[in-house]
Amino acid sequence: MRIQRRICLAWGGIAALVLAAALGRAGDTFTIVTYNLENYIDHPGSGRPEKTAASKAKIRQILLSMRPDVLAVEEIGLPSALLELRASLRREGLDYPYWEHAGGYDTNIFLGLLSRFPIVARRPHTNDTYLLHGRRFQVSRGFLEADIRVNSRYRFTLLSAHLKSKRRVPWADQEEMREEEAKILREKIEAILSRRPEANVVVVGDFNDTKDSRAVKIVRGLGRFRLIDTRPAERNGDTGVRTNPRYDPRTVTWTHFYGAADAYERIDYILLSPGMAREWIPKASYVFSGPDWGLASDHRPVAAGFAAEDR
Repeated sequence: MRIQRRICLAWGGIAALVLAAALGRAGDTFTIVTYNLENYIDHPGSGRPEKTAASKAKIRQILLSMRPDVLAVEEIGLPSALLELRASLRREGLDYPYWEHAGGYDTNIFLGLLSRFPIVARRPHTNDTYLLHGRRFQVSRGFLEADIRVNSRYRFTLLSAHLKSKRRVPWADQEEMREEEAKILREKIEAILSRRPEANVVVVGDFNDTKDSRAVKIVRGLGRFRLIDTRPAERNGDTGVRTNPRYDPRTVTWTHFYGAADAYERIDYILLSPGMAREWIPKASYVFSGPDWGLASDHRPVAAGFAAEDR
């Protein structure tokens, strides 16, 4: 296990050096990662299993190989769980001085944010509601919104979400619930871009649906403020063969494994406003792939790289 860990960290370090050489001086670029941690819970009575030590260790190993500058996580427990993850990463050499925690109706799993850069504004959305077939519902996990200052020349707004899962519930249709949450998220995106059309906005998280679904289409939007889907893929040597111009290249992009159906889907996203898309670096964007990734979570982390200056 120790040898495997050293190999993984060494590979991550080599990859980081190669990327830095390709992209320029240190500080010229930064990386955002979104990662559903699958029940990173440290309190009993939630009805969900507490995260095991082995699973936590694997999460740290993966993050140490990726070394994100900004990390948005889903399915984190109470603030104590986020702070434990932060402290554990710091002990192993990955320090995040700034953090944020937000949630909604669900009192067991939340949204978390760790950042190397200052969080200069925080706007958690914890009480949004919607009406569905005459019944009022509250957004389950809320939305995390924060402004992050990378340097004196560049800042961006991050919106993080964990939309309603596909798990059926007796009180409403899960797909309709997810679409209503997506509408609220889209309203927040529109509110930012209608005030500042050139704003740097990144929308990340677990949307619990595929790109052709109504929920994801709602979040992306239409027209002038349509978000750009970064669609990162594994770094496995694929060249991105495209056999049909209507479809995306045949690269490996799945982010979630659903055990009951033995199914692999891309349901975790990094979406960009037109302004922030100009700074996006596709070759610095990828879906993590490595041995025993499933020990950490049923999701794989997704990364996107950016230039740290408006273009």
